[in-house]
Amino acid sequence: MSIKISEISKIGWKFDNTYVRLPDPMLSKFSPIPVKFPKIVALNQTLANELGLDFSSVSNENLAYVFSGNVLPKGSKSIAQAYAGHQFGHFTMLGDGRAILIGEHINKKNKRFDIQFKGSGVTPYSRNGDGRAALGPMLREYIVSEAMFCLNIPTTRSLAVVTTGENVIRDTSLIGAILTRVASSHLRVGTFQYAAMLGDLKILKTLVDYAIDRHYPNLKDEKNKALSLLEAVVQKQTELVVNWMRVGFIHGVMNTDNMTISGETIDYGPCAFMDIYDPETVFSSIDHQGRYAYMNQPGITKWNLFRFAETLIPLIDGNEKKSIEIAQTTVNKFSILYEEYWLNMMRGKIGLFGNDKEDKNLINNLLLWMKKNKADYTNTFYSLMKKKIKEDKVFDNFEFINWYKKWEIRLEKNKRTLESSFNLMKKNNPVVIPRNYKVEEALDSANNNLNLKLFDSLFEVSQKPYTDRSEIKNYQKPPIANGKIYKTYCGT
Repeated sequence: MSIKISEISKIGWKFDNTYVRLPDPMLSKFSPIPVKFPKIVALNQTLANELGLDFSSVSNENLAYVFSGNVLPKGSKSIAQAYAGHQFGHFTMLGDGRAILIGEHINKKNKRFDIQFKGSGVTPYSRNGDGRAALGPMLREYIVSEAMFCLNIPTTRSLAVVTTGENVIRDTSLIGAILTRVASSHLRVGTFQYAAMLGDLKILKTLVDYAIDRHYPNLKDEKNKALSLLEAVVQKQTELVVNWMRVGFIHGVMNTDNMTISGETIDYGPCAFMDIYDPETVFSSIDHQGRYAYMNQPGITKWNLFRFAETLIPLIDGNEKKSIEIAQTTVNKFSILYEEYWLNMMRGKIGLFGNDKEDKNLINNLLLWMKKNKADYTNTFYSLMKKKIKEDKVFDNFEFINWYKKWEIRLEKNKRTLESSFNLMKKNNPVVIPRNYKVEEALDSANNNLNLKLFDSLFEVSQKPYTDRSEIKNYQKPPIANGKIYKTYCGT
């Protein structure tokens, strides 16, 4: 087909690329590898509107060429970023092995967004990989990242998915695809680990200044920028993991290269949502020891923050011993913050205002009951918001009835209307999540002759996770117990 550059120029890209100006070791200038027959299969018009992009005058064929990287927009400067990471505890020098950052787009509100193609071909960091991605994992990231956004959880987002017209070979031959990921940046703990390993203090200082410029401009005038940045990231990551715990989200691969400085959720490889409440729940096929289980996510967040703090030791204080002590004290605040935020979050989930010394016991007793009775995490809180809860057989249980009476007594202490408590619960408890089996059904259908009907329906339902309505009933059902253990895969 003939590419109409005049059409593409009307989209409204406005690039101002700052990362490319960082020291050379932090990146490689590299372009996406063109694909044979790109075709648009998912396009996020809502996000496009937020970015100030207009696709109305552009054909799907030309959009496919843009979002495959076959044609790069004017003003873009494509690069692959270098970074390192502790992957399941083991340190490795890494980088964008299958992703290209084409530039930083500025929307009409002067807000900056990274535009990245994931699955765009080999880069200098591919480590013998083909740099490509399969359709299933790219659609998974598209639907789950957008669901997370609608759940009010900080996240990278997904603008488009195109098929490439080429197959990728993993255990079998799969449909190739490219995802367009949008982020406030792709700065990671691993980015700082990479800079620290270079042993050049000037590069590390430049990166700290850049991160503050990009995400925490209020810290520009701080005397100790490195320490202030560490404190800010501790705060952001605490808020993030508490949000994950709130909705039963399990990231699955919390390596330091998947932990952003901005506090956004990134990399939706083996992610999944918990059905039956069990703190030890693990879905990832490669997490054999349960390192990233649901209950371990707070501890791993703190562990990752310690790795971040280590990179900043040379900048926090000239005396290394003192610097280490300051860094340790700062990161250890995570535990106190997490406990406070988690307790307040759980109060919100059961409609409690104010503080009562028995709140923690009340919350933990509910969770213990849920685990013992294999109750569904999302649906239990959904049911608590319904006045006819006792009609459900799962709650016809002496232990639960006893808990419910104590809960009613505590609600009276709110000194607010019962309606106020329910409204608080409705803000904290989604009525629907992208259930794992529903995601798999949608992906299987998409992989089978590119049938996107189930995918589109699930995406639409996931856009209003706090709105109770008749059409979501089918999406609220837990999976039928069949003895099989649900597993997710990285999609690399």
